Amino acid sequence: MLSFDLSDEHRLFRTTVREFAEGEIGPQAEALDREGRFPLDLVARAAELGLMGIPIPAEWEGAGADTLAYAIAIEELARVDQSFAITVAAHTSLGTQPINLFGTDEQKARWLPQLASGRRLAAFGLTEPGAGSDAGATRTRARPEGGEWVVDGAKMFITNAGTEISALVTITARTGEDEISNVVVENGTPGYTQSPQLKKMGWRSSDTRELVFSGCRVPEGNLLGPRGNGFRQFLEILDGGRISVAALGLGAAQGAYEMSLAYAREREQFGRKIGKFQAVAFKLADMATEIEAARHLVYKAAWLKDAGRDFAQVAAMAKLYTGELSRRVCNEAVQIHGGYGFMDEYPVSRFYRDQKVLEIGEGTNEVQRLVIARGLGL
Repeated sequence: MLSFDLSDEHRLFRTTVREFAEGEIGPQAEALDREGRFPLDLVARAAELGLMGIPIPAEWEGAGADTLAYAIAIEELARVDQSFAITVAAHTSLGTQPINLFGTDEQKARWLPQLASGRRLAAFGLTEPGAGSDAGATRTRARPEGGEWVVDGAKMFITNAGTEISALVTITARTGEDEISNVVVENGTPGYTQSPQLKKMGWRSSDTRELVFSGCRVPEGNLLGPRGNGFRQFLEILDGGRISVAALGLGAAQGAYEMSLAYAREREQFGRKIGKFQAVAFKLADMATEIEAARHLVYKAAWLKDAGRDFAQVAAMAKLYTGELSRRVCNEAVQIHGGYGFMDEYPVSRFYRDQKVLEIGEGTNEVQRLVIARGLGL
């Protein structure tokens, strides 16, 4: 029988993450955003709660939970602060999963315990200054020499690569003329440098940098998976990552909606609460309806992945839909708040700025439509 009820375990997990987000992240979110400060203390606390390796097997110090639990966690974190949510999502889906999915037992034993436990952070280097959506235009190169890979090139807009606890980055690099492979580069390796923190419109407390590789030598054993499989590997990683980014968009929309609903119930104009005016009430009704539809789409993508079924098409739909939904909801949230919505003292202002990258990162809206269209046989 079809059921839309979450299990008792999932409900309890949601409550745990929500209490952490509201009780510990929420009070710091505005200051972290204003200062552009990475929240090391909150990451450590999330690690204590087992939130930094939710879908990673317990044998590698992960939580061993399913994709649905992971999506719920990202949703709840984004409901309070998108910057923190992307820190967890990028570390888990992009930084840690390549090693979990494609690493040898030796590579897993070497790197996964410190990553899945949250003691260290991982990054994923795909985007380059001249190769974003066109990932096949990768110019970073890795050539074999004396039992090592010598890496030269640059990566742009990379999350989690330059914090005090960053351990490594998995990068895509050309290892031949028509060959892309994945190579793990550990922080502190000579020839690998990270730029200062990039200044951003939103997600200001997440760590975002340019990475430069100049004669960077890494052991031959740092090749992740078979040589030449990098393109296929990162497409698989992006498919799974879209579920977490879709959950992030869902949480952003939910948070902005809840703030708007509370404000509409309190704010008075013309002698009554503004929520009593049809113009405002209908905005909130539309938000609630679309958020409910989006949640089912995100959870279905997670369910398909957990069932071992093809989920890529639904994940792309979820990522596209929640990215655009969060834009509509955050825009209307500012409108409902009026002049106060334009002030940084109200978190809806931060939500409005943070949202935009959801239509760009991890595959732009246009790329999602290409993926979906190809899935339709077009």
